[in-house]
Amino acid sequence: MPPLLAAPLFLVSLIVTLAAARLFARRLDRLGVRFGFPEALIGLLTALAADGPEISSALFALIKGAHDVGVGVLVGSNGFNLAAMIGLSALLTGRVRLAPTVLLLEGTVGLLITVVAGALLLGWFSPGVAAGSSALILIPYLVIVIAGVRTAPGMREQPAPVAAADPTHHLLGLIVFDVAVIVAGSAGMVQTALTLAGHWHVSGAILGVLILAPLTSIPNAATAVRLGRAGRGAALVGETFNSNTINLAAGVVGPSLFVTLAAISTLAKLQLAWLLAATVLTLSLLARPAGMRRAGAVALIVMYFAFVGGTLVGS
Repeated sequence: MPPLLAAPLFLVSLIVTLAAARLFARRLDRLGVRFGFPEALIGLLTALAADGPEISSALFALIKGAHDVGVGVLVGSNGFNLAAMIGLSALLTGRVRLAPTVLLLEGTVGLLITVVAGALLLGWFSPGVAAGSSALILIPYLVIVIAGVRTAPGMREQPAPVAAADPTHHLLGLIVFDVAVIVAGSAGMVQTALTLAGHWHVSGAILGVLILAPLTSIPNAATAVRLGRAGRGAALVGETFNSNTINLAAGVVGPSLFVTLAAISTLAKLQLAWLLAATVLTLSLLARPAGMRRAGAVALIVMYFAFVGGTLVGS
């Protein structure tokens, strides 16, 4: 495909994918509010919707044999999520705070899945062990969330937006359409991105981690800022860590059962170590009695830009 054709097709695919993901997330959020789902479950559903571009792009890259790009999209997206979703929300609103019980649940699951996926990519876990470990972590979590995890007394969220009056079956039909558009747009985006990267001699690490990852994470960041400005800390943190968990479980652990993952480079190993450190820092800042304040948000965002700089130098 000629670069002059690939560039506009990439932009069109990106815009279509992000627009569909945004609509998908909002419609799922409306359904959650309509049926009275707890904030933790709404955060899970919103993360699942907004993660469509990342997961679809990573899977298409793996199918095309560009394993470094596929893994880079997911690792880069997770790092970007921590900085742009939680860090930026705290910077704009002054604080992100939630009940310790909710943070313990969301943070523990997110941290453990990060460790399992990292061990798989490093070759310490086989695909079967990684998948089994992930199931042992995620099944109890889903049971707890579906049963209705709520914030502790005195820490309840501000009321969620009132659900729209659209009929439920109408929303469900539109959600199915949104998914189809996300998948088609992601396929076009990855194909054209690989074409442009080959023409401009852009490495897979930069393409996956610093280009596709932030671009496909825009729906997550936009939704997170909306939740943060509404004071819905549990949904915000739930969406962030659920997004990261879904990325690694559905984009790394699951595919490893069917596709042999290539050995990762030294740079990718350092990126995994950075992601683990950023996750621990985020949890530590949120665990403070006053939650994450602006100073902590700045530290987290600066840490992300250090990650960007290190990737550029290492590539």
